[in-house]
Parts: sequence; structure tokens; C-alpha cells
Amino acid sequence: MGILGELNGSHTGGRYSPRPANPDNTASLGIIPDETFTGTGVKVDEVLKGGPLDNAASKVKAGHIIEQIDGVTLDDKIDWTSTLNRKSGKRTLLLVFDPVSKTRFEQVIKPISLQEESGLMYSRWVKKMEEMTEKLSNGKVGYVHIQGMNDGSFREGIDKVMGKNMDKEALIVDTRFNGGGWLHEDLSNFLDGKPYATFRPYGYITKGGEPRDKWSKPSAVLMSESNYSDAHAFPYAYRAKGIGKLIGMPVPGTSTAVWWETQIDPTMVFGIPMIAFYGVKEDRPLENLQLEPDIKVPLKYEEFLKGKDAQLEAAVKQLLEEISKK
Repeated sequence: MGILGELNGSHTGGRYSPRPANPDNTASLGIIPDETFTGTGVKVDEVLKGGPLDNAASKVKAGHIIEQIDGVTLDDKIDWTSTLNRKSGKRTLLLVFDPVSKTRFEQVIKPISLQEESGLMYSRWVKKMEEMTEKLSNGKVGYVHIQGMNDGSFREGIDKVMGKNMDKEALIVDTRFNGGGWLHEDLSNFLDGKPYATFRPYGYITKGGEPRDKWSKPSAVLMSESNYSDAHAFPYAYRAKGIGKLIGMPVPGTSTAVWWETQIDPTMVFGIPMIAFYGVKEDRPLENLQLEPDIKVPLKYEEFLKGKDAQLEAAVKQLLEEISKK
């Protein structure tokens, strides 16, 4: 049964995206500015790894103050980001002040697009989650984030799990902020490995065994209100197969197959839900069937800003308990 015409549907609706002939296009310096700084200029709180200022030729460091961009003084009379309009990939001159040495210097860079900046910020966040997991578990638990329910994310996830995390005793699979796709069966099958053989050269029991193409040790899934579409179907499948615990916050019921159809006017797109995703246990569509976690943990905004992730901490704690029992 399809649910075409259902008004209270997650994948029903449309969008209008007009395309101006010459739109604004703000570029990025690849920095995180210090928002608490009140002086003239933009104070650098952090240089993004992999960004245009993260190279041997750049002298710009955290704590430096960018006073001018292409000769425009960054005072409180302007929005400093306006000086970067349409500057992506173009040579741009910065005047930078070093408050430690009390000196100024010029730096030429090529700013990046906001899309590229978003990729750098994502990599930064994943690295922090990996480091946090490593520290909290004393190296026993691995971490992987599944960015989307698609082939690229699946391949990258398997690469990390079967590579750098192969020797870990347990695994956190983070699906928070995942917008969906169609990967629930592949990903849940990958995590549902059942050990049936070990390798013993000369009688010595190694860590290796079969299956070698699946994860066969304890795991837990992190999920939150941000999961959408197939990122609701995956934790549902993970629970239905009894693989491990779901940790985090409830996920809205949005498991519905959809076609996003572009109209003759390409600025208009309509979502047409075509296939209802039925759960065997409930015998009803998963659409609007909220998925509750096994361990409910809110992610408090104030704590997260200070580098604390209560959901990740809960997942590490749960897996360490499972490891100790084994």
C-alpha cells in the first residue's frame, strides 16, 4: 500500500528553489572565529585541518587577528563575511596581526566554498568523536559514523571498521544527523556477524576468525531526533535482528520509500511516497511509528558546546559492561 495523498507523511510535500542569475556566494577562510572577541578584526580560534590556511606556507595560527581582507578593514561597521562574496578559489589578501609578537604580516590564500568548509567541519567532528571514544574506553571500543545511507558512506564505514577498528573489542555505530538513503539491510547484515570459527596457527588462538567480512563483536547504535528516512529504518532493523542496544533519543517514524520528482520547471520538486515500509512485528507502516531507544539519553546543547557528549559516553559505558561480562 502506498501513502500517496497522506498529509501527515514525512516524505510528502514540495519545494521551490529559484535560481538567481548571479547569486551571492560567500566563501570561507577555513577558520573557526572567536565569537567572544570584541576588538577590531576577526580573531582566529582554530584553523581547520585541511583548509586553505592549514599548510606549510601559511603563518596564520590560532590567536592571530585578521584585520583586513583585500584591503577592507574588518571593523564593526561591516559584516566581515561580505568581503568574501564570490571569492571561492580566488587569490585573496589577508592582513594579519600577531598579538604575541605585536607584528603584522600579509597572507595570500584561496578561500574555499561553504560546501567544502562543511566537509572540513564534519571531518573535525568525526575525529573528535573518535578521540573521545578512544579515551573513554581506554582503547577498547571503536567508533564509526555513518554519514548517509548510501554506497559511499557504507564503503567508508566498512573501511574504518575492518581497518583501524578491527582489533577493537566493541563498536559504536553513530547514525545521528543521517538524512537517509537505502542501506538498512546491508548495514544491519554487516553488523550481524556470528562467530563460527577461530584461527589457531600452531595451536595459538589469534584474534582472527570467521566471518572476516562482517563485524561479529558487540556493537551499539547511536541515534537521535535528527535521524530521517532510512536512518529510521536502519535502527529499526538493528533492533528487529537483536544485534545490540539503541542509545540516544527517539527517532521519528519516517521510513517510507519516496521519489523526488523534478517538474518541467526544474525549480519545483515534489515528494511522492510510493511504498509503505511495514514492520512485521507491528503489521503497520513504520511511517509515524516512533522508535524508542533502549537507553534514553538527551544530548544537552550546553554540555555539547563544552565538548561533552552524554550519548557517546552512555554507549561506551554500555559496551564496556558487555565486554566485561564476556
